[in-house]
This record gives sequence, structure tokens and C-alpha cells, in this order.
Amino acid sequence: MKVAIVILNWNGEILLEQYLPSVVQYSGMADIYLADNHSTDGSVAFVKRHFPFVKIIQNANNGGFAKGYNDALTQVQADLFCLLNSDVEVTENWLEPILELFAQSPEVAIAQPKILDLLKKDHFEYAGAAGGFIDQLGYPFCRGRIFQALEEDKGQYNDTREIFWATGACMFIRKSVFEALGGFDEDYFAHQEEVDLCWRAKNLGYKVYYVGLSSVYHLGGSTLSNMNPKKTYLNFRNSLFTITKNLPRRKAFVIIFIRLMLDALAALRFVAQFKFNHCAAILRAHLSFYRQFGKMYRKRERDNYIKKYAFVKSIVWSHFVNRVTVFNELVKD
Repeated sequence: MKVAIVILNWNGEILLEQYLPSVVQYSGMADIYLADNHSTDGSVAFVKRHFPFVKIIQNANNGGFAKGYNDALTQVQADLFCLLNSDVEVTENWLEPILELFAQSPEVAIAQPKILDLLKKDHFEYAGAAGGFIDQLGYPFCRGRIFQALEEDKGQYNDTREIFWATGACMFIRKSVFEALGGFDEDYFAHQEEVDLCWRAKNLGYKVYYVGLSSVYHLGGSTLSNMNPKKTYLNFRNSLFTITKNLPRRKAFVIIFIRLMLDALAALRFVAQFKFNHCAAILRAHLSFYRQFGKMYRKRERDNYIKKYAFVKSIVWSHFVNRVTVFNELVKD
């Protein structure tokens, strides 16, 4: 199985200097690519100078995470893609368990390793943790991370199991599946496009897996921090996009209505916290969703929808009302 690690980069020279060496050191069985999203810093020159064996793809513009990978991966020849953030430090033997899974399980199309916090290495990291799930209303969460509550890694998730979505920070996907899905939805620009991609894959009968014997460390927030209103805007809007595209029509309309009401409550909560920029971001997210609703609706697969998608009925209720902060304490739906 030919493997290609593709690192999407935009003005990340400092990150590449810090984290690319670990990828080079521990990924001898893979080809390494830098997919540069039209950087204006010295990223490309740095890689050419210090890592001349890393193959470089230069995109014509910065189309965000989704378009950046879609453009770059057309130029990569491999059976298996690893989409890796530039702020990820990999570990020794991180590839072997995942490649073994793909070799032995042809039904597995997408997978991720354990994602730990680079700044607090005994804890899971926000973007992916030990595998992604969603609730009945389409809210994403992870084993090891429920909203802002991050668990300590005590080996409780050292298993290999099916999940609902894999993190875009370190996602392995078969080239054939990526192409069959048409890649990422470029209208997302960034954030939650990986949830949409995995949901579309599951609608077509593919499986998404987590491999706990493989670990990487993720810095997180190097492009947009959780406190950035633009991230709030993208997350709220793109989550509504995903529901529109991937649920049966009747259920989608009901859940969209409920989500719009809950988003309004979230906006009021931001006002109470004097985070007015985040409240405005939710309003802009809704306006953008309304403008693009017809376009998203036309992207629906029509007949292919998995019946079972939610792990719990409401992660919001479980966390904020029942005070659940640990995945293994959730009552499975």
C-alpha cells in the first residue's frame, strides 16, 4: 500500500520548523508532500532548503482547508492519503497500526489516531481526541472531549473501534474513497468539512475507525483559535450545512429548526458573557446559511442515508444539564 502524507500549509514556516522533523523521522515508509496554499512567508523556501526530499505542491490560491486539499490531492499518487496538519508532532511507530488496519479491513475507508494535546501531553486534544461522534441534533463531540472538557489519557481509549467522524488534523483516507466522494465540500472553506466527508462516506456504506495504538500530538488553534469569532461563524454555519446535506428531508427540516432556536440561545449566552463578536458571528452564520440553503439542498444524496447516526440524543443536555464531562459516562442512545 503506497502511502502519502500531505501537509497543508499557509504561512506556517515556524510550525514546519518545529513539527516537520518528527514527521520525517518517523514516517520512512511514506512519501511526504507539502501542499502550500499560496503562502507569502518563507515556508516553501524553508522546506526546499532543509528537506529537499519533501515533494512540494503549490496551490494557485488559498482556498482554505477544503479546496486546498482538493486541489493538492489531484497531484498525489498513492493508495492511502494521510491529511496532516502542520502543527502535529508524530511519534515513533505511529503509522504501523493504522496501515495494518487498512490492510486487513477493506471496508474501512477513513481512520484517525489518538490525538493528544502537544502542550499538555497527558490529555486529549480538542480536535479529534479519541474519535468523533454526533448527537441527534448534529452536534459533534469526541471520546475524550465533550465541548471544552478534555479528559486525561489513562489508556481508557487504547482500543480500535468504529467512530462516526475522524479529525481533519490527522485523517487517513483511501484515495479511491476520496475521489468517489468528490473530496471535501469547498463551500465549507474550513471547519467541520471532515464531519461532512465522513457522514457522506458512511451514507455510502463505508466505515470510519479510530486506532488507539497510534498517537500524535496536536498544538491546535494555530490557524484559528477557539476564541476567534470567524471560527464561531464557520462552525455554526457549516454544522447547518452538514445537517441539510446528510439527513432524510423530514428529519433535516425538524432538526434545522431546533438548531436555529438553540443557536439563538447560544447567541444570548455570548451576550451575557459580553462576547458580542461571537453573537454577531452566529447571526452572520445564519444569514449565510439562508443564502446558500438551496445550493446545499441540491447536494443531497437523495436516497442514501444511514438510519443510525446519533450516539446520544443530546450532548448539550448531557453536558450542561446532567454535568457529564467524560465520554464513558454518557448514556448511549
